[in-house]
Amino acid sequence: MATAVAPRIFKNFINGEWVESRSGKAYENRNPANTDELVGMFASSTAEDADAAVDAAKEAYKSWRLVPAPKRAEILFRAAELLVQRKEQFSKDMTREMGKVLAETRGDVQEAIDMTYYMAGEGRRLFGQTTPSELPNKFAMSMRQSVGVCAMITPWNFPMAIPSWKIMPALISGNTVVIKPAQDTPLSVYNLVQVLTEAGVPRGVLNLVGGSGSTVGAALTENRDVPVVSFTGSTEVGRVISKTCAPDFKHCSLEMGGKNIIVVMDDANLDLAVDGAVWGGFGTTGQRCTAASRVAVHKSVYNEFVSRFVERVKSLKVGDGLDASTEMGPCINEAQLKTVMSYVEIGKNEGAKLLTGGNRLDGGVYAKGWFHEPTVFGDCRPNMRIAQEEIFGPVVCVIPIHDLEDAIDVANGVPYGLSASIYTRNVNRAFQATRDLYTGIVYVNAPTIGAETHLPFGGTKQTGNGHREAAIAAIDFFTEWKTVYIDYSDKLQRAQIDNN
Repeated sequence: MATAVAPRIFKNFINGEWVESRSGKAYENRNPANTDELVGMFASSTAEDADAAVDAAKEAYKSWRLVPAPKRAEILFRAAELLVQRKEQFSKDMTREMGKVLAETRGDVQEAIDMTYYMAGEGRRLFGQTTPSELPNKFAMSMRQSVGVCAMITPWNFPMAIPSWKIMPALISGNTVVIKPAQDTPLSVYNLVQVLTEAGVPRGVLNLVGGSGSTVGAALTENRDVPVVSFTGSTEVGRVISKTCAPDFKHCSLEMGGKNIIVVMDDANLDLAVDGAVWGGFGTTGQRCTAASRVAVHKSVYNEFVSRFVERVKSLKVGDGLDASTEMGPCINEAQLKTVMSYVEIGKNEGAKLLTGGNRLDGGVYAKGWFHEPTVFGDCRPNMRIAQEEIFGPVVCVIPIHDLEDAIDVANGVPYGLSASIYTRNVNRAFQATRDLYTGIVYVNAPTIGAETHLPFGGTKQTGNGHREAAIAAIDFFTEWKTVYIDYSDKLQRAQIDNN
């Protein structure tokens, strides 16, 4: 008689040890393409677990901040090497727990590799400034200093890349970390923490506590020993975190929603624009903060673009991301699938023209997953809810526009400002768009997705609160500036008073 294989149980990582939650409870992590597959059981933690992790990180900070940055960098470099070795296994793990196709999860792990190598390099480049003093026999300089314990709350759509954006700059800067991964994708963060531990991150410097945002996330943001909070997720949750951090003036970085646009001008290469709209709208099943959920098309090429776009979207193969022929995977969970389905009904009721898709995929190979058809609405008005609100699913609305000025008004007329794109062969229009689109990222002749690790990532308006992730911008967030004056004149010198 066959017996079921016992599920693998993953614990919290606190003070260098894998420990069970004080609740004694664990939750299931299932494959969104096949809910019969149990990926693992993960700790359902308490506020006390979060506090214990903060205590460990606070104690470890005393010694970690004094480790020379180049030595911290050597650990990160070893971690990057291990990620390279395990890329394929980690990518498959990610597809199983998150659903996006294997080519994309390989890209996700590669982004973590890139970020880890990049921040390892910054271990010898945590530059300050030296500058001439206005007074004689006086030296002036600035230097970066670490801040302390950093709490990180990460999303499910990029379950290794985004944690790496936060962990690596925090560690290279001399901070310690407590991370709470998304409940839908904890395994990828587990893999990242395991690699960093094997690479030599000391006990207590990096801690992982699994569980819900309302319990663990809230405990981390409220803890008085946590001076830094970095969050990626919904605008609604970000607003709550911002209010929680405000009384203690914590460093608070919020990376939230987007309602991104691709502008297709009358002189665009339409084949290229269609490629970009398909990838931008349906890559990761549209579950990206940078997804191109709006396409604004010049009226003179509108019909031709829509015809080509819809034809391509209809041909997309939806299925299990581990199948090499699959082009789009499932939604992350049932709740997200229901959200997508509700927005399809909203679009219909608003009078948008459903051009393709619009239905849940069920039965057959889709019976045990959370799949939805790639969906396109045409003849959308800019003020429709489907053109204003973040859907986070495979739904794209196409909006006709008259000219570039009209396109920019449409692009900027949403609550978010993360990413925008324009397809044009006119260099003047391209530069005008890069100037006038009020977003954190602008692409020319490329879709709204494709950020690189050595440039700042983030947005304006309700997308964020002014900070940026990746590149040197991340180090700016995870450090404080300290200005140092050294007076070797052996007399009192009063700046501005004695220098007039």
